[in-house]
Amino acid sequence: MSLTTLALIALVPLLVWRIYSRIKNQMTRQRSIVSRHYTGLFVFAAMVLVPGTELGDRPFQLAALAAGAIAGIALGTYGLSRTRFEDTPEGYFFTPPSRMGILVAMLLVARVIYLGIEIYMNQGSSHPNPRFTDSPITMLCLGVTAAYFAAFSAGLMRWRQRKRKEIGKL
Repeated sequence: MSLTTLALIALVPLLVWRIYSRIKNQMTRQRSIVSRHYTGLFVFAAMVLVPGTELGDRPFQLAALAAGAIAGIALGTYGLSRTRFEDTPEGYFFTPPSRMGILVAMLLVARVIYLGIEIYMNQGSSHPNPRFTDSPITMLCLGVTAAYFAAFSAGLMRWRQRKRKEIGKL
């Protein structure tokens, strides 16, 4: 076993732990900022739509992306029902269901790390490196994660619009 392989084995758990702790810090009580909700919706929707345009000639991968997106929207809707919304004098706040958000985000992180290891293991061999859109499993993970956070952002936008209408009625 080479030194770089041993370094990879040692660094992957450290990388996973750092990503997990960053995501965990984002899954706490947060101020609701409408521009962030719009940005989240557009970025995560693009994460589904851009690979979808490349998958026209690969129906199995496209179906996996669509199935993941449907599952992600369902999970996002369920996550919104478990979210705690607060209207305080300091502003609007929300607390997402942390375990669900961490699990969905780490699903994609794990798949990306797996692809990175696969590319590392194929170095110097005659096998071509895999593209991100080659695997249906990767497309499923991408669809779940992106659609979950897009649906969550859309739900937060709807909540803020309802609050804006309530203020207008007062």
